[in-house]
Amino acid sequence: MNRKHRFIFGLAVLFAATASAAPLAYVPNEKSGTISVIDTATDRVTDEIKAGDRPRGLVLSRDGKFIYVSNQPRSLNIIDLTTRTSAGTIDIGQSPEGVGISPDGKWVVIAVEEGSGIDIIDARSRKQVASLTLGARPRGIAFLPDGSRAYVAAEEANTVYSIDTTKQTVLKAIKGGVRANGVTMRPDGKRVYISNGGEATVSVIDTATDTVIATIPVGTRPWNMAITPDGKKLYVANGRSNSVSVIDTETNKKLTDITVGELPWGVVIG
Repeated sequence: MNRKHRFIFGLAVLFAATASAAPLAYVPNEKSGTISVIDTATDRVTDEIKAGDRPRGLVLSRDGKFIYVSNQPRSLNIIDLTTRTSAGTIDIGQSPEGVGISPDGKWVVIAVEEGSGIDIIDARSRKQVASLTLGARPRGIAFLPDGSRAYVAAEEANTVYSIDTTKQTVLKAIKGGVRANGVTMRPDGKRVYISNGGEATVSVIDTATDTVIATIPVGTRPWNMAITPDGKKLYVANGRSNSVSVIDTETNKKLTDITVGELPWGVVIG
């Protein structure tokens, strides 16, 4: 191989390595009992991981080595992503749903569906310091990058609430779609996305004005979502379509639908 060909081959290898570095999307399929793994560079499913009987919420560990998955009726499953097999199960409260993780990675938190309401907790003392009354059945929540504002979707009220986190007051009630539930913030904080489970759409809210600027058709019963780190693509789990819709956040248009397992509950990207 001459120098020119070695140079071209080296560029090809570098390009392939860069392309493969795109983040993966993980989709828990409640009825299938699996997690679909999607390559966000190609928008294709590359693997299916066994994840318990009825997986719902999930979160990645900070080092990207494990997934923590809430599993109906009352457990948290831990999956080793190196082997893509179970690393253990923890018994928790009845009907666990959403799962989150602390910034330092030391705490995994699980929302139990049997409760309701918005509680404000001091993370240092781990104590409740306030609560807010919103519309019926508050579900998803997301924050501006600086933490100054929170957005909460109330499913039965079909409303999204913009909340001042310093004053702990509601700034505005924004009319959402039918059964507004999932909430995802763009990394730059300029847009927040709301999945509307009862009308197969995603609403786009401009955070500068707290108004809906676009409504995007997706699959049936859209639920939880995730956005790529660069903010360019939004992935929406469609529970009744057994698919994930991919949205271009610059044009607010759907790019494609990806077939996954049965009853996909949400998406995590990492």
